[in-house]
Order: sequence, then structure tokens, then C-alpha cells
Amino acid sequence: MIEPILKVTGLSVELNQNTILREVSFEVSEGETLAILGPNGAGKTILFRALLGQIPYQGTVTWRKGIKISYVPQRLAVERDLPVTTREFLKLKEPKDVEIDRALKAVGFEDNHPHTGHLNDHILNRKIGILSGGEFQRVLIAWALLGHPNVLLFDEPTAGVDVSSEVTVYSLLHKLKEKEGLTVLLISHELEIIYHYATSVLCLNKKSVCFGPPDTTLNSESLTKLFGPDAGFYQHH
Repeated sequence: MIEPILKVTGLSVELNQNTILREVSFEVSEGETLAILGPNGAGKTILFRALLGQIPYQGTVTWRKGIKISYVPQRLAVERDLPVTTREFLKLKEPKDVEIDRALKAVGFEDNHPHTGHLNDHILNRKIGILSGGEFQRVLIAWALLGHPNVLLFDEPTAGVDVSSEVTVYSLLHKLKEKEGLTVLLISHELEIIYHYATSVLCLNKKSVCFGPPDTTLNSESLTKLFGPDAGFYQHH
């Protein structure tokens, strides 16, 4: 039997005497895309922080040995006048131009001069504070790819991105997963995106409400338990 890349058993988190998560259990296999779905305040970001060992918890979180993990947080705020270029930002993590080149190409930034191998100076020399939402999100994904991780964690990948760029970001993540052999965990509230891209979904509202393949797990009963009887849903085809 192949060992899961991540196994979580009885995960509970209490902060300031408040129970944030209670007895959450699930597994993620190599190459899967797990979507975490739930209302505001359900504990989704806290779950990620626990998986990364950033906060204390009860229960067990077992990553396969030797796994490299990258994490892109939600809504990373950057001041428009921050005097840091994309090149300088990426070099904080990776000094080698060839690795930065590879990561930028992977997220769709093309060379200005494909025959000379020069990077896209238009992006590299711009301050990160003036990039568009879609451009900045792709730079963050490039940052996450530096170091050749096995697992990517994304907290709402399209937060702060205009609607026209949302599908592009998710499509990019899907292509990267296939090309780089990645396992992806993402927090999303977009049901259509979850149906289309996720191989499994964890419905979370302080505890596990449902877990399994989206097509069989996300039904009116489970969604009502998750969001309440007054929430409106559509039938997925």
C-alpha cells in the first residue's frame, strides 16, 4: 500500500480558550488536489497553519519523509511604493537566475529574447507593488515553486485577483500540478472551481462535515450542513 503524502488524525486546535478545530481527520495521496471548503471562520487558514507546524495542536499531522512544502498565504498585502522589484523579491529566496528563470517561465512569463535566454525584464524590473493582481499572484506562485517543492499550499489563490483572471490562475495551478508532479492543497469558496480541478474536498466548519470526491461529496445535504439552510446553491452538471 502506498503511503499517503499527508495523514491527519484527530487534529484539534484551541486558541485563547476557543476551540477553532475539533477532531479533523483526512488523508492526501501524492498527486491529488485537495480543496478545503467552508464558511468564514470555519478554521480553514488555521488548518493550514497547523499543517505547517506554525501553531500548537492536538492530534497527529504526518507528512511523508523528505517532502518539501511551499505555502502562499491569503491576501499578501504590498504597498504600492514598496521599493522592491520582482527580481529582488525572488532573489530573497533563490539567488540563482536560472532557477528564477525556470519559475517565471512555469507561471507563464515568457522571455523577451528566447534565443538569448534573457528573462522578461518588464516583470523582473518592476516594483512588486505596482503589478496587477493577476501578475502578482503569478509571481507568488513562482516564489512557491523555487526550491522544487513536492507540495503547494494555497490559501484562496484568487483573493485580490479580478474575476477575469480567476480561472487563469486555477488553470495554471492545474497545469503546474501535472507538469511538476505536485500535490496541491487549496482553500477555495468557488464550487465550480472545486468541481473542475479538485480530486477531493474537505468540507470544514470547525470540524469535518464531509470528505471525499467533489462529485459525490458536495450534495445539497452536505452543503446545507456546511453553510446553513438559507444558502443558495446550484446543481452541478
